[in-house]
Amino acid sequence: MRAKKTLSISALAIVAALTLAGCAGGEDDSAAPEVEQTEFAEGSTMATLQEAGEITIGTKFDQPLFGLVDADGNPQGFDVEIGKLIAAKLGIAEDGINWTETVSANREPFIQSGEVDIVVATYTINDARKEVISFAGPYYEAGQDLLVLEGNPEGIEGPDDLAGKAVCTVSGSTSEKNIAAYTTEIIATGGYADCLEPLRTGAVVAVTTDNVILAGLADQNAPEFAVVGNPFTEEPYGIGLAKDDTDFRTFINDVLEEAYEDGSWDEAWGSTAGAVLDTPEPPAVDRY
Repeated sequence: MRAKKTLSISALAIVAALTLAGCAGGEDDSAAPEVEQTEFAEGSTMATLQEAGEITIGTKFDQPLFGLVDADGNPQGFDVEIGKLIAAKLGIAEDGINWTETVSANREPFIQSGEVDIVVATYTINDARKEVISFAGPYYEAGQDLLVLEGNPEGIEGPDDLAGKAVCTVSGSTSEKNIAAYTTEIIATGGYADCLEPLRTGAVVAVTTDNVILAGLADQNAPEFAVVGNPFTEEPYGIGLAKDDTDFRTFINDVLEEAYEDGSWDEAWGSTAGAVLDTPEPPAVDRY
């Protein structure tokens, strides 16, 4: 696959991500989605992308199960498979996808500037983000939780136990904003892999983000960490795209609903996050 990557994650995150990918075998067992040829309205985003034969998709490079670079530097995971489904419906094969790393802090700027065409990156839909971009989906619903050392030596059962204690999360994420209601001692990093060493050393007592991300980190680093298992938010994951591109948003929503019906959503989950987590019911698409 041709890959276009921005090298903004830290060396630590790169090493951690590649190590995790190596543990997973670095293989993508999912079948490539069937590429379709559909006639789109002239001048639409869909027609423009189809004519170009390529699409640039922003995703995470350090999220086990959802978006993690393998030993060859290619991203793998559920978000990646969702991106491939959308590309295929545009008539774009996998080798026409340019993958760009999007961390929590740069997702909206990358969409606004045209650096990427869409973002599929554990991207929570919320009203503040809708002010500057649009969302298709959701295609999955997570919940924010806590990752602690195995055995939970601090006895943390939920966010109410964090008052006055240091917690690590990612800068610019929804998780950072949510956890601020429970503690002011927040270490914000560029990627979740950067939070693992502070947890190991006791610099923080927990890492917080969505439960599925934490489950991936715990699985890839077993038996060091454990997820508390007490989600305290609802985090609907959406696909970010340019503000007010209604036709493109409608197209992506149609792709998602078709994937729910024809089983390709289940296949994408089963070949990635389904290795660790049970297959959930996909959420209803919100055609706002």
